Amino acid sequence: MSADARGASRRRPQYRRRLRSRIILSFLLLGTGLTLLFAFATNWTRNRVEDQLVEDVMNRNITEYARQYFTDPERKPEFGVQQMLGRVVRRDRFDELRIEQPDWYELPDGIHSIRGTNPDGSSFAYKLAVRKTPNEWFFLAYDMTQAARGEAQFQRAIYGSVLVFSLFSLLVGWWAASRVMSPVSELAQRLRRSGDTSQPEGLAPHFAEDEVGELARALDDYATRLTEVVKRDREFNADVSHELRTPLAVIKGAVELLLSKADLDDKTRMRLERIQRAERQCTDLISALLLLSRNERGHGATDIARIAEQQLDAHRGQLGGKPLVLRLEGEPGKVIVDAPEAAVTVALGNLVGNAVKYTNHGEVVVRLRDNAVEVIDSGPGLSAEDAAKLFERGYRGTHAEHTQGGGIGLSIVRRLCALYDWNVRVVPGEEQGVVATLSFTPET
Repeated sequence: MSADARGASRRRPQYRRRLRSRIILSFLLLGTGLTLLFAFATNWTRNRVEDQLVEDVMNRNITEYARQYFTDPERKPEFGVQQMLGRVVRRDRFDELRIEQPDWYELPDGIHSIRGTNPDGSSFAYKLAVRKTPNEWFFLAYDMTQAARGEAQFQRAIYGSVLVFSLFSLLVGWWAASRVMSPVSELAQRLRRSGDTSQPEGLAPHFAEDEVGELARALDDYATRLTEVVKRDREFNADVSHELRTPLAVIKGAVELLLSKADLDDKTRMRLERIQRAERQCTDLISALLLLSRNERGHGATDIARIAEQQLDAHRGQLGGKPLVLRLEGEPGKVIVDAPEAAVTVALGNLVGNAVKYTNHGEVVVRLRDNAVEVIDSGPGLSAEDAAKLFERGYRGTHAEHTQGGGIGLSIVRRLCALYDWNVRVVPGEEQGVVATLSFTPET
């Protein structure tokens, strides 16, 4: 896997909010929403009731005002509320009212809310009851300035309570999230610790009979089935490895015995050497796959130059007249890797094999670098689609129409690199071909 791909996967942002944060946010939104709704409903109800009461009082008083006036026009009216002031405009003074109070003149019968600003900048508010007869117009004003100030204070108080209850909801949400997430966090920690052993620890006995306990039982069941699958897979790999080594050992002994004969012709010797190379390749592949199945690292002191020379020699005998030059650049012993020869042979052999397979003419160069090795070919190059899917299991490149293979070689290389903390990268060459780099230095 290339460094760019792994770096991108580590840098990919995580947009999902944590469950704990979602619980806290839900409590906060619920508390704030309900408190806002209650504050709005309370304020609206208060204003509605207050307006209704004031209008009822004013309707009764203006009716009484008109009655007192018609009983004794010269008598000053009396009101039960101090903030009320009355005025009667007779028919002969309607035009004066138009000039003095044009806003009053246009008002119809009923109760009206009047708001404005005095010349000194202070605000005023009052309700005006209007009762018009053909000869007299009755006006009754009720000062609402003090009530407006009280209403403003009430609104500040009730909406201040919204902030208080929102903070309270946040604290309750924090406490509830801690209580809810505590068993989930404990389950995650136990599940993480259970991966340190071959036989995972049972999780369900540590939790109550609730949703978390049900999840723990489901994870126990899944872990049991997964452990059985892994066990069967490892046993199968070990059995196959053991059973295949026996016939391969027989083939190896028989080929060595035949090659020791002095009267072999060149064609027969060439075929026997090809069988010997195939036997060695199968043995290395079985050893590498067994390491992968066990997920364990082997150790050794493998000379990359020697492995590369062996691979080039093996492929030289299989060119079949293809005009291709295979050569090694670098000093023997320059790169020594702490890994079994089988693992290095499979990883490097796949890169060299692909280079030879897809290059019809020119050269394939294996170049030794500091703690790395490059395989450079002069083949048809690498398309964008191939570069994106090259290490996927079963994928065969766009130039693989007339070649053999199942498309699993580079996927095995990728798995070996993951096991040993190596890094493999395949990129197009500067002018043509492909450059495959196998680095034995762990990525930082």
